[in-house]
Amino acid sequence: MSESTYTVKGMTCGHCVSSVKEEVGAVAGVRDVDVDLTTGRLTVRTAEPVPVERISAAVVEAGYELVA
Repeated sequence: MSESTYTVKGMTCGHCVSSVKEEVGAVAGVRDVDVDLTTGRLTVRTAEPVPVERISAAVVEAGYELVA
């Protein structure tokens, strides 16, 4: 299992966290997602490598921005 951490910009509440977790969790290969509202950290655990572009697209679909 692989783990990657990203920063998400624009989250302000628990609903934001739920939206990001739902969208990123639906990406093929993603096994587990943790989101910390206070720090804006998104931790993604995958069974195989998942391109950052797919994670970013899921975050954008949820209404937020993945910061490099």
